[in-house]
Amino acid sequence: MTPLTKAKVKLVIAVVIDLIDFTAGRVIGFGTAFDVVSTAFAVALFGWKGLIQAWEVVEVTDQIDGFVPTLTLLALAELRAARKAVKEDEGEVIEGTAKEV
Repeated sequence: MTPLTKAKVKLVIAVVIDLIDFTAGRVIGFGTAFDVVSTAFAVALFGWKGLIQAWEVVEVTDQIDGFVPTLTLLALAELRAARKAVKEDEGEVIEGTAKEV
């Protein structure tokens, strides 16, 4: 699987988790527990950058974090980086072939 495809799959997973957080996270007690679980998913998906998701655990009222799609934002940033890497790789190939000819 290419890095770009992996980033797209992570984006889909992130959107689903954020939608669950937005809807089911309103249930008292479930919201904070789900934030802890989603932080574990974030670390599994994005490595140490996924710890950014932990801010939702700190915000115990569950009123603000439901409106900020943290995982989706992380996934979009990773997708952007993957696209940039693909463009840079394509640029190196084009430059390399031009030098050889």
